[in-house]
Amino acid sequence: MDLLERRSVLALALIYLFRMLGLFLIMPVISVAADGLTGADAALIGTAIGIYGLTQASLQIPMGMWSDKIGRKRVIIIGLLLFAVGSLICANASNINTLIVGRAVQGAGAIASTLMALLSDVTREQNRTKAMAIVGISIGASFMLSLVLGPWIFALVGLSGLFYLSFALSLLGILLIIFAVPNIVQHTFKRDTTPSLKALGLVLKDSKLRFLNVSVLLLHASLMALFVTVPNLLIQQFDLPLSEHSWLYLAIMGFAFAGMLPLVIIAESKGKTKGVLIAVMILLGLSSILLQWAPYLWVFGVLLWVYFVGFNSLEAVLPSLISKLAPVGYRGTAMGVFSTHQFMGSFLGGVGGGWLLQHHSNSGVFWVVGVVFLAWSLVCAIQPAPRQLSSLAFSLPNMTDEEVTKLADQLTQIQGVEGMQIFKDEQTAYLKVDKKILDKDALVRLAPQVRL
Repeated sequence: MDLLERRSVLALALIYLFRMLGLFLIMPVISVAADGLTGADAALIGTAIGIYGLTQASLQIPMGMWSDKIGRKRVIIIGLLLFAVGSLICANASNINTLIVGRAVQGAGAIASTLMALLSDVTREQNRTKAMAIVGISIGASFMLSLVLGPWIFALVGLSGLFYLSFALSLLGILLIIFAVPNIVQHTFKRDTTPSLKALGLVLKDSKLRFLNVSVLLLHASLMALFVTVPNLLIQQFDLPLSEHSWLYLAIMGFAFAGMLPLVIIAESKGKTKGVLIAVMILLGLSSILLQWAPYLWVFGVLLWVYFVGFNSLEAVLPSLISKLAPVGYRGTAMGVFSTHQFMGSFLGGVGGGWLLQHHSNSGVFWVVGVVFLAWSLVCAIQPAPRQLSSLAFSLPNMTDEEVTKLADQLTQIQGVEGMQIFKDEQTAYLKVDKKILDKDALVRLAPQVRL
């Protein structure tokens, strides 16, 4: 990457980090902290935890498409301003309904797809995968930091202080987007990063993608449901003050990261993705059910560690599978639909977990989460094993229709090319290839600009 690309990617990664920190910092404390608000009960607190997911899911793809018309940076600034307004509403909430409204406004700043589109605009084709990986790391880091820092910062400044911090982070994100990211006068529509209305039906009808989308919905629903009850359980059953939860989460997340690595390596490098998915679903199900019977804090911690080994493994493997199985040339749409399911899962988990806690106690939450995952492992078992395909894209010079047709015929004849699309409007060719059997020499001869 050149200097401008590095600066832009770092700025966008930080904006992503600040945005997700602002959403997640309250997750490990809100079920305890919101209990003192007027009108609060378990169901409404669960709604406050997950409501941001509903507005995120509803607006993610529309805002990405809107950015094609009015510009990426404008949409991102609007989204960050909405997030800032929502944070102020939450910071000054004296009752649970106001807190729910503020969280919904926070989620309305749905800028994830627009950020990815801008990332595509400011990086060259050969650097785009690397840039996306950097942003992906920032997303994972934000979640881990939120669990560790949330209880500690809450002990210092309280719930309002956490929301004021979210407000400050959103303003910092606006400064970064204005001053650190270059202005793109003519942004480029890239189907590998930008949702396409034309491809939406194709993606939604794909049964393999539907399985992955439901899987991430259940994963994030389980996370929100568990955090409706886990913080209170740590306090009431194990006498662990909220200010000390950070140390528990730090140990769990550190060891969970180490525990997920072998599973991800087996899935990605050894081609055992289906077996890993089934094993992880079973781990998630059993650990969730057993949490209710943990007699000691260390047992509870170990079970929570098992859950997060599974959670982190799926967080790494599922997006990779979406990229591999997405229709050729429409990865942006597939990822947009995937993110929408992810946020919808957060909403359903928060609302459902709160309702279960209010009507069926902690055990109801743990049983439902566990049984759903065990049942989904059976669905996973009957799915076809995903093929280990890779996506490639390369830019094309100006070509006539006849030259495009000739190139398409030549590409389809190369061994290992499993699918191909050429889009003249963005002068890009997209390929799905099996790298194990790909005739790399033939591909490079035909398209010297391709990066393998």
